[in-house]
Amino acid sequence: MSRLMRWEPFRESLSLRDLMDRVDRIFNEPLLGRRGWMEDGNLPLVDMYQTDDEVVVKATLPGVKPEDINISVTGDVLTLRGSMAEEKERDNATYYVRERRVGEFSRSLALPATVVADKAKAEFEHGVLTLTLPKADEVRPKTITVKAK
Repeated sequence: MSRLMRWEPFRESLSLRDLMDRVDRIFNEPLLGRRGWMEDGNLPLVDMYQTDDEVVVKATLPGVKPEDINISVTGDVLTLRGSMAEEKERDNATYYVRERRVGEFSRSLALPATVVADKAKAEFEHGVLTLTLPKADEVRPKTITVKAK
């Protein structure tokens, strides 16, 4: 005996939406796992924040020597460039995993405010570059006191 089912047009559209979500996840996830830190165009990883007086940028640069880092500010764009030297391969070793990256990197970031690049400070400790850029006087908040008469 055949059974009649009530047709619900939105049931099919929801399943199509689920299918599209799955396809979207497939194309947005890397096929072979997490990519290396210099293979992605948005790396090295950076945190940027601003206070009333300065813009602070922290970049994670494991294995990079401080003398191999080049920092430049052009207009409102900060550019970090550098390189990491390649280690010599072992002749009598078989590599099972090789994820550490070598080579050059570059990342440009739009600064949230006008800065004075000549007064910037850069410190490098434990693979983290901390760049402190003082804001230009014209963009710093000014306090105006009100006097009562």
